[in-house]
Amino acid sequence: MSTQHHLVVFSLDDQRYALNLASVERVIHAVEMISLPEAPEIILGLINLQGRVIPVLDLRRRLGLPKQEVELSDHLIIAHTCRWEVALVVSTVHGVIERSEQEILAAEKIFPGIEQVRGVVKLEDDIILIHDLEKSISMDEEKALAEALKDKGED
Repeated sequence: MSTQHHLVVFSLDDQRYALNLASVERVIHAVEMISLPEAPEIILGLINLQGRVIPVLDLRRRLGLPKQEVELSDHLIIAHTCRWEVALVVSTVHGVIERSEQEILAAEKIFPGIEQVRGVVKLEDDIILIHDLEKSISMDEEKALAEALKDKGED
């Protein structure tokens, strides 16, 4: 029996991406962020979600896409890695799809050396890149973020 993968599909510009549903808590409309001056460049700022302070990850930067200001029409995907809870700014969330292990192409077969892409799903007229959230923040960026958050708490 084949393992089924549930994926949350979203867009940045015209490209579709996905995250494993198990790492996604919820999707919300874009909200105001506060800046975190000492944070690594990959962090756009912080949001307060029901009393939880969550860093907002610039997924566009990580994927090499052109910089774009956050719009009110954007969405935030609240997700978690094994160490962090993060918010990802995305243009559109399309929903959840289910694919078998056989329907997912391993990223290293198509994109050797790209760590942030875990796999690829082919659709009739498009492809979806499955993002590896665990590899979105480097250890150095995690340390810098932890320091920035600690400094923020001392204010």
